Amino acid sequence: MSISSNTQQIRLINRREAIRRVSMLLGGAALVGHGGLLAALEKVEQHPAQGMFGTFSAADIAFLDEIAETILPETKTPGAKAAKTGAFMALMVTDSYWPNEQRVFRAGMQKIDDAMKKANKASFMQATPAQRLAVLSVFDREQKRVMDARDAVERRRKGLAPLPMEETAAKADAYVADQRTENTAGTAVSADAANPEQPAHYFRMMKELALIGYFTSEIGCTVAQRYVETPTRFDSCIPYTPGEPAWATHA
Repeated sequence: MSISSNTQQIRLINRREAIRRVSMLLGGAALVGHGGLLAALEKVEQHPAQGMFGTFSAADIAFLDEIAETILPETKTPGAKAAKTGAFMALMVTDSYWPNEQRVFRAGMQKIDDAMKKANKASFMQATPAQRLAVLSVFDREQKRVMDARDAVERRRKGLAPLPMEETAAKADAYVADQRTENTAGTAVSADAANPEQPAHYFRMMKELALIGYFTSEIGCTVAQRYVETPTRFDSCIPYTPGEPAWATHA
């Protein structure tokens, strides 16, 4: 095998590892459109950050940038918008989602904008960061209930025992809001929403893509995380100081 093919194999393996790690961040759930994610990850590097991707206009990409920035805002490190996550999200949906998933995703963008107008008499793009966080937190709790209900249906279909409440609650994350107290038993979810064959909840898709786009970007790998260009050895146990960033996957 040539050196160039070896390099390509290492790069592909590490992209898969990046997807696996993001899946762990999301509670181990299968990522939407995972069958085409790797190909799209390779393709996104060849596209400019501006312009259209499929049916996504520049305005759509700016909208997705703000959604991703609300999920992963600028703190001590640059946020999702600085990593051009909106363009990444648009390309991934265009290249790796089935048509029905694309329709759900696009309809979800409109639902978020409509909800913002109803709550604050302003579009999502005109809203303040606090207003965006409040509205997206509602959708985040909604997607959690829907996806938990689908997971329960799938486990019953496979003859598996239901997850304990504390384990289910632990799958909630704090990227938009701390929802670990929101996973209340008996929350009503429609039979159609709980159907595992239906596309994932649109805000679930958005969170997945925001995480993948950010943590596989140059900013996510080298600023939000620690990155070594050419690691020379493996240290199985090194000192850790609380608050230190995680090591980036070598991609």
